[in-house]
Amino acid sequence: MSLLPVADALDRLLSAAQPTVRTETVSLRDAEGRVLAADLAARLTQPPFDNSAMDGYAVRHADIAELGSILKVVGTSSAGHAFEGTAGPGEAVRIFTGAPLPAFADTVLLQEDAERLENGRIRTTFLTPEGRHIRPRGQDFSEGEVVLHAGDMLDPGRLTVAAAMNHAELTVYARPRIAVLATGDELVPPGTRPGASQIIASNTYGVSAIARKAGAEVIDLGIVEDDRQAILEAVRKALALDIDVLVTLGGASVGDFDLVQPVLGEAGMALDFWRIAMRPGKPLMVGRLGAIQVVGLPGNPVSSLVCSLLFLEPLVRRLARLPAKSRLRSAVAAVPVRENDHRQDHIRARIDRGPAGELRVTPFDKQDSSMMKTFAQSEGLLVRLPHAPALEAGAACEVLLLREPAV
Repeated sequence: MSLLPVADALDRLLSAAQPTVRTETVSLRDAEGRVLAADLAARLTQPPFDNSAMDGYAVRHADIAELGSILKVVGTSSAGHAFEGTAGPGEAVRIFTGAPLPAFADTVLLQEDAERLENGRIRTTFLTPEGRHIRPRGQDFSEGEVVLHAGDMLDPGRLTVAAAMNHAELTVYARPRIAVLATGDELVPPGTRPGASQIIASNTYGVSAIARKAGAEVIDLGIVEDDRQAILEAVRKALALDIDVLVTLGGASVGDFDLVQPVLGEAGMALDFWRIAMRPGKPLMVGRLGAIQVVGLPGNPVSSLVCSLLFLEPLVRRLARLPAKSRLRSAVAAVPVRENDHRQDHIRARIDRGPAGELRVTPFDKQDSSMMKTFAQSEGLLVRLPHAPALEAGAACEVLLLREPAV
């Protein structure tokens, strides 16, 4: 089987992804980053009354038509406490931002445009146009008006307006359910003292974090030894959990103990593709178990993380109905980079900013796919397309950003 180009693999993975149709009702506090499943109409009018946009004095414009007009202040209107009295010609009401506008008033005179005199009087020092500094009732939205729509992602601004429309709960699309299964006789959980031939299972945590940040609910199925029956039972357990994606870690290559692919085939998986023209991450496997998508990630930690960023993150966002997110950025090579071979390379690199704010990329010398420390120290991955020519220092390149570089 020939190696599949990265772009083709991603297209095939996403073309088979069906966005979730399950919905649930959540509180406003839990709705950040979720996607609305139904249009949202206002349950009240905002603002509910004419109110002042500034601190000043509520007046009749006819009383301040001439510069130097003198008015008597007969009361106060503040937020939550409307002026309940009456005011005749030549009288004003002290008013504060957001306070209800008294019925007699048609203009707000700014406090800095009024000189305070003795005996509760003021004198105008600026000619204010009629109707200024008033927020009319319903200026923002009216009761029954649809303000947010199905498919809108709930960011801080949309959450704020949903709350203002008097919604304490929202109907959103459910998070995609992702089950993660690690395989390998050599693996033990963090916090365990490994035996002579064992290592700590670390991949689950980074892969799960990427999936959660992309919008998924993650179910950790733990570690299963390299045994056909044990793997099969774990897969059957996963299928009973109403999941959207099964992610396996390790065991998808061609070694004698790489049992994941044959066991998944026994469970009914239809293999879509396997082995990608990329480095690290060549053994990536993708298939389907009925309606469930299967993503088999390599066992090497860095390979697993790179594949998760390139394939699992966009898959989860598609399933969650979230907009696609590109991590690719334009950059320049800080040092010379050698030519590339037939596989798309993703080189761990330090990134800083040049004098003009440009991203500058310095690859780490060692790129073994088992080395997690360099991944943790990297701000990005230098992307080298198949057969890319050598780069000189200062040449343009592309980087897959992992985190914003320090200034």
